[in-house]
Amino acid sequence: MSRSSAPPVRLLGGGDAVLAFDIGGTHIKSTAVDRDGRIDAVRRTPTPRGAEAVVATIAELARAHGGRDGFALRLRSVGVGVPGLVDESSGVVRYASNLGWQDVPLRQLLEDELGLPVAVRHDVRAAALAESRIGAAYGHASAVVVAIGTGVCGALVIDGVPYSGGGYAGEIGHAVADPAGERCPCGAVGCLETIASASSIVRRYAAASGHPVRGAREVLDAAQRGDRLAAAVWADAVTALAQGIARLVAAFAPHAIVVGGGLAQAGEALIGPLRSQLDQLLSFHRRPFVLSARCGEDAGVVGAAITARDHLRVLRAVADDPR
Repeated sequence: MSRSSAPPVRLLGGGDAVLAFDIGGTHIKSTAVDRDGRIDAVRRTPTPRGAEAVVATIAELARAHGGRDGFALRLRSVGVGVPGLVDESSGVVRYASNLGWQDVPLRQLLEDELGLPVAVRHDVRAAALAESRIGAAYGHASAVVVAIGTGVCGALVIDGVPYSGGGYAGEIGHAVADPAGERCPCGAVGCLETIASASSIVRRYAAASGHPVRGAREVLDAAQRGDRLAAAVWADAVTALAQGIARLVAAFAPHAIVVGGGLAQAGEALIGPLRSQLDQLLSFHRRPFVLSARCGEDAGVVGAAITARDHLRVLRAVADDPR
C-alpha cells in the first residue's frame, strides 16, 4: 500500500505534464506534475524486489497519478531517479547494490511498458538538479550537492546541468579519507563513508561506548550533553567531510556547497562547524556558500520531474534539427 505526503511548496512553472519516480531500496516515491507546474502529492510505495516487479509497480502508479482526472494531465514523459552506477545516456542501471540490479535497461523497460519517453538519472544527481533549479543552489552558476545519509554521495551541477561522468561521477563517499582507516563494504580502505555517513557515526559510537543508538541524531544529542566519546565521533565526521569538500572546492571551485540527506537535519550543528573548518582549510581558493538543502526529502522525485521535462526539450530539439 502506498502513502502520500504534501507536495513541496515551490512550483516548477509552466511546461509539459510529466510523471516522476524516485526508486529507493525501501520505497518508490512518485508524483505527477501538470502543465502549470503544480506537483501532486508524493506517494511512497514499498519497493518490490526485482526489476520486472519495479517496472510493474511504476506502471500501476502511473495509472494512479495520471488517471486521477481521466488522464486529463496529457502526460508527455517520465523521469526516474535511481541509485547506483547509472549510465544516463543509455538509461541502463549498471549496478545498484541496494536493489540487487546489474545491467538493467531501465529506460527501455519503462518505455515499452508506459508508451512514453523516459529519462533515467542517478537519484542524487536528480536531487541536485532540484536544488539547483528551485532550491538552495538557485541563482548559483555551479554547485556541489552532498547527500549524507546511509552513505555519502555528491553531484556537481554546472549551469543547471549535473555532471555524470558516464555514471561514475559523484561517489565522494568512496574517496579515501583515512588511508589507515576501516575497510569499506566497497572493498577499499578508509573511505569517507566509513567515517562521515550517518550509519558510520552510529556504528563508531556504539563500538566506542558499548551503547547502541538508533540514529546519528542520538550521537549528536549525546555530544551536546557532554559525552566525550560522542563528541569525538561527531567531530571526526565533520572534519572528514570538511576535508573531502575542500578537495572538491580546490578541484572545481563551485559557487555553493549544498548539504542534504538525513544527517543535514542536524542543521547548524553540522553546517556551522563544517563551514568553519572549510574556511580554515582553504587558502587562495574561492570560498563557496555552504548551505542547507531546501527541497527536503522529496528532492529526488522533484528532480526526476525536471529531468523528464528536460528530456522532452532535447527530443524536440533533435526532431527539429534539419541535419
